[in-house]
Amino acid sequence: MRDEENQVDDEMPNRSGMIGLIVAIISVLVTAGAWAMDWKLLFLLSAGFVIAVVIWQACDPFADAAQWVGKALHLPGSVRGATLDAVASSMPELFSGIFFVVVAIRASEEGGLMANVGAEGYGATIATCAGSAIYNMILIPAVVALVVSFRRKENPVVVVEDKVILRDGMWFLGTNALLIAFLFMPAMHWWMAIVFILLYAVYIFHLFTHARRFRGQLRAIRSHFDTEGDSRDAGAVTAALAADGIKIRESMVHRVRSEDGYGEEDADGKDDSAGVFFGFFDIGLNKTSVTIIIIASTVVAAAACYFLVAVTRETAVALSIPTFFVAVILAAAVSSVPDTFISIGAAMRGDDSGAVANAFGSNIFDICICLSVPLLVNSYLTGWGPVSMMQNGEPMPGIAGLRILLCILTLLTLGILWHKRQITRGKAYVLVALYLVFVGYAVCGSLGWL
Repeated sequence: MRDEENQVDDEMPNRSGMIGLIVAIISVLVTAGAWAMDWKLLFLLSAGFVIAVVIWQACDPFADAAQWVGKALHLPGSVRGATLDAVASSMPELFSGIFFVVVAIRASEEGGLMANVGAEGYGATIATCAGSAIYNMILIPAVVALVVSFRRKENPVVVVEDKVILRDGMWFLGTNALLIAFLFMPAMHWWMAIVFILLYAVYIFHLFTHARRFRGQLRAIRSHFDTEGDSRDAGAVTAALAADGIKIRESMVHRVRSEDGYGEEDADGKDDSAGVFFGFFDIGLNKTSVTIIIIASTVVAAAACYFLVAVTRETAVALSIPTFFVAVILAAAVSSVPDTFISIGAAMRGDDSGAVANAFGSNIFDICICLSVPLLVNSYLTGWGPVSMMQNGEPMPGIAGLRILLCILTLLTLGILWHKRQITRGKAYVLVALYLVFVGYAVCGSLGWL
C-alpha cells in the first residue's frame, strides 16, 4: 500500500492534468465561438467533454499497466515513453480513425455516394491524426512546462535530453515529411500504409537497440556496486566504468543507487498499482491484473471513440462545415487528452525525457499506425481501390493548409525544444500561441476563408 506522501505525489499529475483537459476543451470552444451557439451545438460540445473524460479515465489505468510492463522489461524512461506510453495514449486516435472510415462507408453505401468516402471518412481520419500530432507536438510540452513551472519548485524547467530530439524528434520529422509527401498526391493507396507500418517497425528496432544498451549499462553499474560497494562517488563510478569502455551518466548512477536497481519493483510498492476513477481506487498490478486492465481499458476507449466520431460528424452538420475542420480540432483534442496526462505524470515524477518522448512517440504512432490501419480498412472495404483526396476535382477542403502548417509548426517546435534543450514558462507561452495559430487555421478554413 502506498504511504501518504507517495499517494499525494501520485495524485498530483491527475489534479494538475486537468489543465491539459481544460486547454483542450477551451481550444474546441474557441473554434465553436466563430459560429452562433445553439442548444444542439452546446449539447454536442458537452458530449465531447464527457467523452474526453471517459477516454482519459479509460487510458489512465492502461498507462499505469504499461508502465508496469516497462519496469518489468527494464526499459529506460525515454524508450518507455516513446513506445508503451505512446501506444496507451494513442488508442483513441486509432479507434477514431477506424470508426470514421467505417461510418462514412456505411453512410455512403446507404446514400449511394461511394465517391465521397475518401474525402469524408479517411479525410476525417487524417484530420484527427494530424491535428492530434500538432496538439501532442506543441500543446503537450507547453502544458507540461507550465505545470512543472508552478508545481515542481525545486526544478521548474523541463529538461529535454539530446537523445530525445535527435532520436524521437528526428524520427517524427522524417515520418511527418513522408506524410506530407503522400498528402500531395491525389489519392492514398494501400501500399502507403505498408510503408508506414514498415517504417514504424524500423523505429521500434531502433528503440530496442537503445533499450538493450541501457540494460547493459544497468548491469555494469550493479556489478560495480557488488564488487566495489555502492558508497563511491557517482563521478568515480562513471570514471571506473569509462575505463572499461562503458559510458554512462552520473544521473544514472544516482538513480540506480536511490532505487536499488532501476526497473525493479520498489520495496514500498510505490508503482505497483493502477489508479481507477480519478485515482480514488487502486488496483494491484501483476500479470493477471495488467492483462485485464489493458483489455477493459481498450474496450471502454473504443466505445468512447465511436461516440466521439458520431459527435464530430453531428457537430459538422450543425455548423454546416466539412467534417475535416471539426475533426482537426474536436476529435484531435479529445483523443489527445490521455497523452497530456501521461506526459504530465512523467514530468512530475522527474522523468522529463519520458514526458517529451511520449509526445513524439505518440505522434510517430499516430502517423505510422493510426493512419495506416484505417487506410487498410478503407481499402479493404472498397475493393482495394485508392482513397481519393479530391472532392469535386479539387483537393479536399483543409488539406492544402494542413500540409503547410505541419511543415512549419514541426520545424518551429523542434527549434524551440532544441534551444538550450529545455522548456521554460516563456517558451510554453510561445508554444500555446503557435497552437492558437493552428486553431485559427481551422476556424478560417471552416468559414471558407482559405
